[in-house]
Amino acid sequence: MVMVKYEVVEHDGGWAYKVGGAWSETFPTHDAALKAATRAAARQTVAGSTDGIVYQDQSGRWHEELADGHDRPATRVVDGS
Repeated sequence: MVMVKYEVVEHDGGWAYKVGGAWSETFPTHDAALKAATRAAARQTVAGSTDGIVYQDQSGRWHEELADGHDRPATRVVDGS
């Protein structure tokens, strides 16, 4: 099973969480960023519907896939401060 890590860190004069190379918006407090990361991590584990997705990879190529809405990752929130 895939594990997705939400890391709470100082960012842009406040606090944010990051997942891989993606950053959340900036929050004024560590507690606000931690709560937002916890909510986002919980939402990611909820099953959805199977649907087609289109995404662009790091080299700029586009891909089309069928995403199984029941194949959800495990998530973990960590404090990187």
